[in-house]
Amino acid sequence: MRDLRGLSKEGAEFVAVHMVAATGLSEEDPELAWRHARAARSKGGRIAVVRETVGLVAYRAGEWAEAISELRAARRMGGGPGHVAILADCERAQGNPERALELARSDEALQLDAEGAAELRIVVAGARADMGQLDAALAHLHQGSGFDLAKPESFSARLYYAYADLLIEAERNEEALEWFIRANDADFDEETDAPDRIAELLEAREEADAALAAMGGADSGPALPDVRETGAAVAGSAGREGKSSTPDEESAGEESAVVDDFHQDSSNGDNSDADPAISNDIHQEATDHAAPSHIVNAAEREHPAVAGSDATLSIPLFSDAPGSYGATAAGDSTVAE
Repeated sequence: MRDLRGLSKEGAEFVAVHMVAATGLSEEDPELAWRHARAARSKGGRIAVVRETVGLVAYRAGEWAEAISELRAARRMGGGPGHVAILADCERAQGNPERALELARSDEALQLDAEGAAELRIVVAGARADMGQLDAALAHLHQGSGFDLAKPESFSARLYYAYADLLIEAERNEEALEWFIRANDADFDEETDAPDRIAELLEAREEADAALAAMGGADSGPALPDVRETGAAVAGSAGREGKSSTPDEESAGEESAVVDDFHQDSSNGDNSDADPAISNDIHQEATDHAAPSHIVNAAEREHPAVAGSDATLSIPLFSDAPGSYGATAAGDSTVAE
């Protein structure tokens, strides 16, 4: 409630109720959460943490333009690097990979911690892939911490997963299988669907083997265990014995980093501070969802709101697909705009 002290008692309670409802519903029903966030903004639009919450919820709901506008407003109000990776991912989702790369070269990007920088690397790699630069995308993921198989970080699983996903796009499925296994081995919090991706690749291999056998040909390669049953990380064990974190020398030679100089993003965008009035019935609906017991000051945190942090919203690390976590959930809206 400290961040809402500039409001009247009634206004602070109204904003707090809708913010708690928005954050609580962000995964279950992003569309409804977004409407609650906008309701909070109608009375708290001059408060950084409110604008940040609206931006993060808009991102989850797939409202890319509004997410960019609100997160930039929150950064201007509250300072700090802001959610650079989410801003870059929103630009990708709008078909602007070049602007995602600009954000990665900004002064704010230099202020990110190791985990935030890893998130941004995944988004940048995806932007490179969008531009048809797969080798550069793969090479970019190796830059920075988290890719050493012998010393995995809490965010390494996401890096390995993104790398495997790009290998699939490059039609290097056997290598992708190895990296999905490594991702599964490092994914202690089960943030990824690596076991499902492994199963898909193994099934595709078995089908190819069966087709070759029917034609009298050789099989496509040695069988690997289904990690969903065994939990074994076949390829990941090599890293624990001290293997290098990079692919083979031939692949590394092909994947030279292509880094262009871009101008820093200076576009701030216009942000409205208030929505139309919210009815008492709508406010009561929000009260039913959550009580104004506690609001985390997200604007004061150093890290983007990602899974595993103490953030108000749980925004997972990114995949190589833009806006991977912004799909709108189905459900009836009970908050009027």
